[in-house]
This record gives sequence, C-alpha cells and structure tokens, in this order.
Amino acid sequence: MTEQQHPGDQHPTPEFPSQDQPHPGWTGPMDPPPDHGEESYRGSGRLDGRKAVITGGDSGIGRAVALAFAREGADVLFTHLDDEKDDAAETARLVEEAGRRAVPVSCDVREEENCRALIDRAVAEFRRIDVLVNNAAYQMSQPDGIEAISTEQFDRVLRTNLYGMFWLCKMALPHIPEGGSIINSTSVQAYKPSPHLLDYATTKGAIVTFTQGLAQMVIDKGVRVNAVAPGPVWTPLIPATMPDTQKFGKQAPIGRPAQPAEMAPAYVFLASQEASYITAEIVNATGGTPLP
Repeated sequence: MTEQQHPGDQHPTPEFPSQDQPHPGWTGPMDPPPDHGEESYRGSGRLDGRKAVITGGDSGIGRAVALAFAREGADVLFTHLDDEKDDAAETARLVEEAGRRAVPVSCDVREEENCRALIDRAVAEFRRIDVLVNNAAYQMSQPDGIEAISTEQFDRVLRTNLYGMFWLCKMALPHIPEGGSIINSTSVQAYKPSPHLLDYATTKGAIVTFTQGLAQMVIDKGVRVNAVAPGPVWTPLIPATMPDTQKFGKQAPIGRPAQPAEMAPAYVFLASQEASYITAEIVNATGGTPLP
C-alpha cells in the first residue's frame, strides 16, 4: 500500500521538462515516467475469473487498468495500434506477471469491421466478456481556433472516441452475462471544455450522455454501464498532442496531473460486484475540479 501522505506530493508536480512526440506517443521517452501501479497496486481477488476487454490498453490509463484487473484476477484482451507494439508488449508482460492471460490485439476502432473482429476474437479466446472498457481515444490540440480543425481531424476524433465505443457496445452486449459491466472513459473536458480541444471535448460530453442512456436501456439484462471522468493524466497522449507539457496538470486544484495508477481503482470498483447498485453514473477523478 502507498503510505498516507498529502495527495499533492504523492507524484511529480510541474514544471516538467519540455517534450514532444509524434502521435500516438510512447511511454519510454516520457519524463517523468508514468506510474501505472507497477510497484503499488495490490489486488484482493475482486475480479477473480473475469474476462475483460480494454481498448487502448497499451499505455496510460488503459495499461494501469489492465494491470489492476489482472492483479484482481481477470484475464485481459486489450487493443493497441500497430505503432504501439512495444508498449503493448510491456502491458502484456505485466498482466502475465500477475498470473493472468494477456491477449494484445492490434485494432483501429475507427472501422466497424475491426470492432466486429475484436469482439469475435474476445469470444473465441474467453467465451464471454464480463467487462468492456472503452478507453481508446484520439485528441489533437488546435489552439488557433475552429478554423484549424480539419474535417479529417474532426472525423478521426469522432470515429475513434464515439463510433468505436458505439460499435463495441452493440457487438459485445450479446456476450456480456448478467452481472457484467461496461465502463467508458469520458473526461473533465465533458463539463469544462478547453477551447483548444473543442472536438475532443465534444466527444467526451457525448460519452456521458451515451453512458447514461445505455445504462437505462440494458439494466433489465443485468448489465451495468458507467463511466470515469479523469482530469489531466500523464500519458503518452499528452506529449504527442499538446503544445506545452511543462505546466500540464498544474491547473488542477491538487496542483499536478494524475498518474494512470490513480485512475485504475475507479475502474476496478465499477467492474466489481461491490458496485452492484451503481449504473448510469460518472465517477469524477479530476484532482479537485468541481463538476456537475
């Protein structure tokens, strides 16, 4: 267990070194290195025998969730892009080190057929899907205004963040048994949009609405649907898409960005039977930024 301490002092605080990466970004070059819970997360059997599918599981929040799920007893199939194979291999190592099955799958969720193939693969590997985590996302900062957002970028953001989630929920639901759950990754951006992330924030707002609507639609099947709304989190997406990393996260009342390890417990809780009366909810993990 991490010792009790002031939360603002638990992880590195800005200013960080200036750094820039091409998209999609990788964990290795990041300074400071992200913490996914490698040394701190301790499982207690809360997901024993579960089968989980996580999109965007190669790094960042997705890796932290995969690691935590595995240490709680779940087998994990997770997606990555072709350019993220090295990060995906490390996630797989962490899952297998926890004694669980890891199934990394290269998959771009922007295409419906890719999503169909992903669910087919999960069912072939696991026979069922107890937890679906829709975490894959794309953003690209455009500080020069709406005129700088191309149709190509807008389409990519919506297809990655919304279409992929829609297709995967639709295709996975027949394979999710009673007591299973879906967890979507939304964001503080859904409620407090940054102008330079207009298109990304738009999708995160839509994820909130989608989560709350789908939850009501499927609860009679015994399936719960919730979301987690992180604030700023130190992941490879940041140096790959943001113009200035030096002060990233400083705006949060806690004074720093979250580490991926700090997000994982919320996903574990929502996936566990302890959350049996919780559906259509958004768990806010924003470092103190008040949300509605």
